[in-house]
Amino acid sequence: MNRTLRAGLITATLFGAGALLSACDQGKAVYPERDRGASAPRMSNEPRATVFGSEGMFGSDKKKEGGEGAGIGVNAFLWRASLDTIGFMPVTAADAFGGTIITDWYQLPESPNERFKINVFILDRALRADGVKISVFKQVKDSTGQWADVKVEPKMVADLENSILTRARQLRVVSTQ
Repeated sequence: MNRTLRAGLITATLFGAGALLSACDQGKAVYPERDRGASAPRMSNEPRATVFGSEGMFGSDKKKEGGEGAGIGVNAFLWRASLDTIGFMPVTAADAFGGTIITDWYQLPESPNERFKINVFILDRALRADGVKISVFKQVKDSTGQWADVKVEPKMVADLENSILTRARQLRVVSTQ
């Protein structure tokens, strides 16, 4: 493309942009008065109906029985106990509304040739023995230095679930005192 033609195109573009900008109104903007309607101060104490129900999006501010915390979709005692129990492992994802905690791989310092990963699923809003499910994954380094999956003893899963349930009961007892 020739220099003269390119310079002409640039000049025409800048002139067109300047013309568009100069067409804008330079005066003060006038906005219409807003009808305050629902945002006006309320004179009564009756609850206002909302899309999210009477307790709003995050639930009531009142403490709920059984560990159902405000703004959390699962049992608060099981949630806190799960985080306390597996707190030594790096957490990759935690979803309080769905009740899911996923850890990254963790190697014990005394056994560098094996590593563990844990997924915790809180299944209920009530503090129940079957309200938590755990999946444990284990890998061991083979002779070539690659990680290979190994079956986890069921006792390890049961022990972890029992630790979480014991901690949840402790948290509930402390909260009621």
